[in-house]
Amino acid sequence: MKKALAEAVVKPGKLRIPVARVVADAQADPSELCEKSELSVGEVASRSGLAVSALHFYESRGLIASVRNAGNQRRYPRSVLRRVAVIKVAQRMGVPLAAIAEALQALPAGRTPTVADWRRLSARWRDDLDERIRTLTALRDQLDGCIGCGCLSLKVCPLRNAQDALAEEGPGPHF
Repeated sequence: MKKALAEAVVKPGKLRIPVARVVADAQADPSELCEKSELSVGEVASRSGLAVSALHFYESRGLIASVRNAGNQRRYPRSVLRRVAVIKVAQRMGVPLAAIAEALQALPAGRTPTVADWRRLSARWRDDLDERIRTLTALRDQLDGCIGCGCLSLKVCPLRNAQDALAEEGPGPHF
């Protein structure tokens, strides 16, 4: 293998890497050739599609954590990419950041979360998501009838005041 690598280095028109480095790499432990275990904030931003400022915000909210190197630069474990992906999906579902942070606290700190860990995490949000789907479906179904009715009632309109639950509180928006 060393010979093939060395020959590939000296062929004209090919990428040239010093032979000493090729031989040293061929002798290296395979685990040393894997991707590095820590990522800079720029690398995490690039790979996750988030802005650096968003990562800093997530860190300030306790959603992700970093360590500082000797140069006081943030370094994130590779597993942060999975955490960021979960955060982004949860936000798209409408889960508040405080609830996301609480759920992420249940994940192991010393290792990359497993599929079972992620399933337990998603189960926490499943009921809420199902309820919101039911509510949105009911709203969609009522919308067709309300557009044509013309009632414009602030007290009994099912879009503004479902089942007239707010009639006793008076007219106007109630949140």
